[in-house]
Amino acid sequence: MYASNHLCRFLSAIGFCLTATLAQAAGMRPVDIPADANGPAIRGAIWYPCTEPAGEVRLDIFTWKDCPLLGDRLPLIVVSHGKGGNFAGHHDTDEMLADAGYIVAAISHPGDSSYDRSRSDDLSAFIERPQDIKRLIDFMLGASPFSAAIDRERVGFFGFSRGGYTGLVLTGANPDWDKAAALCQHSASNLCVQIIKKEYPAEPLTHDARIKAAVIADPLAVVFAADSLAPVKVPVQLWASERGGDGVLPHEVAAVDANLAAKHEYRVVSNSGHFAFLPPCPAELAKAAPEACTDAPGFDRAAFHREFNAAVTEFFQEHLVKAANQ
Repeated sequence: MYASNHLCRFLSAIGFCLTATLAQAAGMRPVDIPADANGPAIRGAIWYPCTEPAGEVRLDIFTWKDCPLLGDRLPLIVVSHGKGGNFAGHHDTDEMLADAGYIVAAISHPGDSSYDRSRSDDLSAFIERPQDIKRLIDFMLGASPFSAAIDRERVGFFGFSRGGYTGLVLTGANPDWDKAAALCQHSASNLCVQIIKKEYPAEPLTHDARIKAAVIADPLAVVFAADSLAPVKVPVQLWASERGGDGVLPHEVAAVDANLAAKHEYRVVSNSGHFAFLPPCPAELAKAAPEACTDAPGFDRAAFHREFNAAVTEFFQEHLVKAANQ
């Protein structure tokens, strides 16, 4: 559940200084959601189908590929990163979805990102994350310049690690905080102190019925008891690493599969660790953060991501595009 300082620097670097250039057809613009009564300002990025041919873009906070949007009545996918991550953490998946005709909006969760970790070790982060995504959907369907081009009946979700937890909650799941106490017996972290003392939040968690399908990758699932997932009704594509890592336990993800009554796929990625769901690392980042960039012998992260991104796109095509046209 806890990222190291090296990992946090790595995840920050993804957003600010990825020196490799990316050939892509997708357009890319910043998204800024103003602070309101429901939470602080949120920053992120939007990937979208573009009318211009493929070009090069440097993935940092200053350089974007701004080009005319191609299409209308397009599906929307919203993206939630893991602990200490940021909006750019799944850029390859975002780009592939945009190339396939989706508008993709990813944010950096306030207080639980590589830019601001002030609430990463606090239960409030688990409460606010689903609310952040609800505010993102509200913005994309409301004040966003892309609003008129989005089909409101075709909203999907993609989340990794804590982002997977976020997606399960948004689609109806309710955590059982007592279940997490077993992981906290030997930890003095603020989060574990809150759990052991049963200082659970009183406010209800945010669910959002506008989400019609969800891809959940290696979720932090220890907080979900057998009956926690009963309210989830939308189709889910659930991914699990074989080895787990960073607090994500393979048997807990398997329990999500076993207890999820909703229509779903379950895919265990052989020989993979938790961070295999992050894009392949440029050489300088691999040196700075080997724990997030190094895979088991014989595991090809680049090859896996080609398969992974294709499968994610196919899932959303099946449950957002084809289903809406039937």
